[in-house]
Amino acid sequence: MAPPNAPTVYDVAERAGVSIATVSRVLRTPEAVKQSTRERVLAVVQELGYVPSASARGLAGRRTGALGLFIPGHEAIDDPVEAHATGTGVRIIDDRTGSASRHRGFRADYFDELLRGAELEAWRSGHALMIGAGRGDGSIDDLAGRVDGLAIVASTVSDEAVERLAARLPVVLLAGGRNELPVDHLAVDNRAGMRAVAEHALRVRGPGAVLVLAGPIDSPDAEERRQGVRDALAAHGARLDAQHDDGLFTRDRGRERTAEALAGGPLGAVIAANDQLALGALDALLDAGAAVPEQCVVTGFDGIEEARLARPPLTTVAQPMEALGRTAIRTLLARIAEPQRARSDERMPVTVVLRESCPPA
Repeated sequence: MAPPNAPTVYDVAERAGVSIATVSRVLRTPEAVKQSTRERVLAVVQELGYVPSASARGLAGRRTGALGLFIPGHEAIDDPVEAHATGTGVRIIDDRTGSASRHRGFRADYFDELLRGAELEAWRSGHALMIGAGRGDGSIDDLAGRVDGLAIVASTVSDEAVERLAARLPVVLLAGGRNELPVDHLAVDNRAGMRAVAEHALRVRGPGAVLVLAGPIDSPDAEERRQGVRDALAAHGARLDAQHDDGLFTRDRGRERTAEALAGGPLGAVIAANDQLALGALDALLDAGAAVPEQCVVTGFDGIEEARLARPPLTTVAQPMEALGRTAIRTLLARIAEPQRARSDERMPVTVVLRESCPPA
């Protein structure tokens, strides 16, 4: 609560000899106010120590000053990591199998970068960013009631929920495949990126089979990447041992599926629908004594930092994850400013990054 004698917008307006509307414009859109007036008002603001009330601005403009980003909630992957108490406030975890790191959850690195971009752009525009995480239509309503616009990662809620929310506030849908909903859509070119990296892998692959770690069947992004791999395989006439997996995009899944494939014979290429699956494939190939890239090349998709630090470093398709978050916020602000503007459907380009796991020919 503000101190009882805290200066108000009325005090500033009276001292500066302007209306309260002019004070508001100076603080929110200073470029719209004549320089001499702006300087006089800002001098009074400084003299009185006036701090604008966010709640008052929201009531006056029917705005909250906040934007929302809704992402999939992290799901448990394994049983809790076993830890041993030492009696000193410190726990000891045996992480020789990587069990602790697996509990970062579903595509954590991807969402870290997406959130960073959205936070930076919201801060730059003078807005707060509220984050929600969950799955299912009931998990998003509370967030939607607190913000002026909402960016939603595709497939976290139903199409019906997206349409219902779009009737009351600006909505931009992030990622996913083709969008027929009446909302702005922002995604990356999954199919073209996956085709490009798969074609390169097929050109330089070893003599063994081609393994495709395709990701969840119900993921629109994974389906577009499957199409890209199919395009590349059709062009090369390569043998396909595809794993159409309905599990998560996890390192464990990549390790398990690659180990199973290796039990049936040597692999010449592993083409994975995300970096975590590809990192798991590298683990399995290392365990089996298969040389990468001499015997088998490996590629991923996303461009997370862990891919660069892998041994060998992972060839991947880098998504503009931070830029995706920034552009989502800009799209919301444009929709708020101009509600009747034409619906946008933007595909951001991706970049194939060649590293040692699948080097240039």
